[in-house]
Amino acid sequence: MESSSNMSLANDNNVPLPQPLPSPPPFNLRNHISSEPQQRPIWQIVMVTAIAAGIQFGWALQLSLLTPYVQLLGIPHTFCAYIWLCGPISGMIVQPLVGYYSDRCTSKYGRRRPFIAGGAVLVAIAVFLIGYAVDIGVSTGDKLGKTPKPRSIVVYVVGFWILDVANNMLQGQCRAFLADLAGSYSSGIRTGNSLFAFFMGVGNVLGYAAGSVTGLHKIFPFTKTNACDIYCANLKTCFFLAIVLLLSITILALTLVKEDVYQPETVVIGEERKDTKTPFFSEMFGAVKSLSRPVWILLLVTCLNWIAWFPFFIYDTDWMGSDVYGAKTKHSDLYSSGVRAGAFGLLINSVVVGFVSLGIERIGRVCGGVKKLWGGANLLLAVCLAMTALVTKMANDSRHYKMVNGVEVLRPPSSGVKGGAFAVFAFLGIPLSVTFSVPCALASMFSNDSDVVGQGLSLGLLNLAIVIPQMFVSLVSGPWDKLFGHGNLPAFVAGAVAAAISGILALTLLPSPPPDVVFTSVSGAGMH
Repeated sequence: MESSSNMSLANDNNVPLPQPLPSPPPFNLRNHISSEPQQRPIWQIVMVTAIAAGIQFGWALQLSLLTPYVQLLGIPHTFCAYIWLCGPISGMIVQPLVGYYSDRCTSKYGRRRPFIAGGAVLVAIAVFLIGYAVDIGVSTGDKLGKTPKPRSIVVYVVGFWILDVANNMLQGQCRAFLADLAGSYSSGIRTGNSLFAFFMGVGNVLGYAAGSVTGLHKIFPFTKTNACDIYCANLKTCFFLAIVLLLSITILALTLVKEDVYQPETVVIGEERKDTKTPFFSEMFGAVKSLSRPVWILLLVTCLNWIAWFPFFIYDTDWMGSDVYGAKTKHSDLYSSGVRAGAFGLLINSVVVGFVSLGIERIGRVCGGVKKLWGGANLLLAVCLAMTALVTKMANDSRHYKMVNGVEVLRPPSSGVKGGAFAVFAFLGIPLSVTFSVPCALASMFSNDSDVVGQGLSLGLLNLAIVIPQMFVSLVSGPWDKLFGHGNLPAFVAGAVAAAISGILALTLLPSPPPDVVFTSVSGAGMH
C-alpha cells in the first residue's frame, strides 16, 4: 500500500495508522526569516530620523516651559514632579505593548508606519489641549486671576498624558523602523541612532529657541485672550509650530519610505494553515527570562543613568529662575527672565548634542570602545550635576540689589555666574548625546542576536529601564527637596551620585557590543 504524507506503517499487519498531528512550535522570531535583509539607502534612514526633530521640538517645549506653566496654574513646586509621572507610567505600558504588536502587525502599510502616523495625530490633539487648558478651564468655571485653577489643571493633565503616550509611540517605533531599515547591519544601526540623536538636537535647538522668544505670540494674535496672558500665548504659538513641523516631516517620511508587508509564520495542521501567535504577557515573560547578562547590565546602567538625568530635565529652567537668578516668587519678572535664560542654556545644550552626535562613532573609537565612551560620559554627567551646587553658591554669594522707587529690588546675576550656568548646560550636551544614541543602538544589536525578542519589544524593554527611574524620581524628588528645605539642588546632587555609579558600572561590567557584521535578521524577519 502506498503511504500518504499524513500516514505511517505502524503495525505488523501493515495497517496504516494516522500520524499524530504536529503541534505549533513556540514562537521564535528566527523561524520567520525568509532571506538575508538588505540595508536601505542612507537617504531613507535620514528621512525617518528626521521625525526625531519634530518629536523633540515638542519635548523641548515640555522641558523648558511646562514646569513654570503648571506652577502658574497653581500647582506647588513640590507637586510638579508628580505631574511628570504621566510620562513614565504611559511609557511603561505603551511602548512595550506597541512594540509587541508592531513586531507582528500585518497591515498593508507596514509594521511601523501605522503606529508612527497614529502617534503624530495624538501629539497634535495633546498639544492643543495643553495650550488651551486655561481657556477651557476659565470657560467652564475657573476664576480669572485666581489659583489654583482646578478645571484647567484637569485639562492640562489629560493633554499631558496623551502627549506622553504619543511621544512614546513615536520614539519607540521610529527607532525600531531604523533597525528594520538598517537590515541588521550593526554599522547601520549605530549610524541610524547617531542620526536620530542629531535630529533630536536639531529639534531641541528649534524648541528652546522658540521658548526663549518673548514676542512669538504675535505670529498668531488670537492666542492671547483674557484667560491666557503673554506667557501662555507664547506657549500656544510654540505648540502650533510644533504641530506643523512634526506633521510635515512625518507625512513626508512615511510617504517616501515604504515598508514591506509582514507575513507571520504559519503551521500546517491537517489541511488548515494557522498563524503562530503568543500572548503579549507570555511573550514579555519569555523575553525577560531569556535576557542575557549583558542585557541586564545594559538595563541597570540605563536605569541609573536616567535617575541622574530626570531631576535636571524636570527642574532645569526652574533652577535658573529660582536658584541662579534668586527669584522668590514664580510670578515675578526676575523669575521669567531666569526661565528664558534657562531655555537659552538648553538651546546651547542642544547645539552641543547635535555636533557631538555626528561624531559619536569616531569619538567612541578614540575613547577605546563604546563601554569607555558611555562610562566616561556618565562620569562627566556626575561632575556637571555636582557643578550646579557650585554655580548656585556663586550666585548666592554675589546677590546685589538696586533701588527702584525707594524699594530694594534684586538684580539679575552677574555675567560670571550666568556664564558658569551656561557652561554647565553646554558640557551636559556631551553625555546627553551619548544617552540618546548608545543604549538604543546596543539594545537593537542585542535584539538582532536574540531568538525571541524583536526590535519593537526590545526597545520597549529598554524603555522600562528609562521610565521606572523616572517614576522613582517623580515620587521622591518632591519630598526629598522638602526634607532639605526645598529648592532643586538636593535632587541634582542625588543625580550626580547615580551618574557616578552608572559610569563605574559601564566601565567595569558592560561588555563590548557585537562586532560590525550582519546578524541573523530579527527586525526584518518575515518581510516579503
